[in-house]
Amino acid sequence: MGRRPTINDVAEAAGVSVATVSKAVNGRYGVAVETVERVLQVVQELGYESSLVASSMRSRRTGVIGVLVADFEPFSAEVLKGVGAALHDSRYDLLAYSGSRQPSSEGWERRSLSRLSGTLIDGVIMVTPTVVNANADVPMVAIDPHTGRADVPTVESDSFGGARNATAYLIGLGHRRIAFVAGRPDLRSSNLRDAGYRHALGEAGIPFDPSLVAVGRYEHNTVREVALPLLTRPDRPTAVFAANDVSALAVIEVAAEIGLDVPRELSVIGFDDVPEASQYTPPLTTVRQPMQGLGAAAADLLTAMMSGETPERTHLRLPTRLVRRGTTAPPA
Repeated sequence: MGRRPTINDVAEAAGVSVATVSKAVNGRYGVAVETVERVLQVVQELGYESSLVASSMRSRRTGVIGVLVADFEPFSAEVLKGVGAALHDSRYDLLAYSGSRQPSSEGWERRSLSRLSGTLIDGVIMVTPTVVNANADVPMVAIDPHTGRADVPTVESDSFGGARNATAYLIGLGHRRIAFVAGRPDLRSSNLRDAGYRHALGEAGIPFDPSLVAVGRYEHNTVREVALPLLTRPDRPTAVFAANDVSALAVIEVAAEIGLDVPRELSVIGFDDVPEASQYTPPLTTVRQPMQGLGAAAADLLTAMMSGETPERTHLRLPTRLVRRGTTAPPA
């Protein structure tokens, strides 16, 4: 069996540059019609059709859906499982693409969309995106959307209702000093969980204390930094509602390090119900959101859009449920 021809082979045989070959097979401007025809003829002669880009040049389809995630943390991993399950019996393959949350990598989503759109993917699902003005040449759906553009189809959980129920549960146990460890300010989920927390306090007639709110940004190390002063103040909270499970587990770590017993001296509730939540000791009380369901719903919405359908609803909100486990109890 001979060596599979490369784009360099096509460029040499056609007497053009690699960049010209790329433009020709992807139908981009800047290449004369005669040159495009010559490149495509060489592609056929060399059998370059076997590559992903070349095989899609006539149909303008790759059969691939891209999923962009900032990191493969527990939430994103569960969402990816849901996307994969929804695409299992479809004609689409899944390409997961990860970037970085580091400030030096700001804009990675825009660059990723520019690289992938129209060449490797037919559509894209963005999970907790950091940008509010990402433009793609392909259909796009956002999971756990940012606070920006409302024209991008979105799939999210009932963050407000889940946070309200979690806080109300703590109040029902008898807690009055309840701290909130917030998530990323640029995500609607974090803002809605903040609003749900405050709403539950207001319903119970408990004054909102801004000093009991700390921004953890959904990041383990950041949460540890903000949790320590919360838990060591003289009038420390007796309960903490964290905006996700990663944050809740970080709070529990800090509590253990300073000698606070959970749940006897401190109750903690998270949000997500990642697999680690039920495996922790004690198991984490949390708000379960259908993470795999979010991925599946986004995949269904995106494939419908890619098929030319006009979905009745392009902003989906899935229900949440409080899961009572071992990290909550009445205050001592």
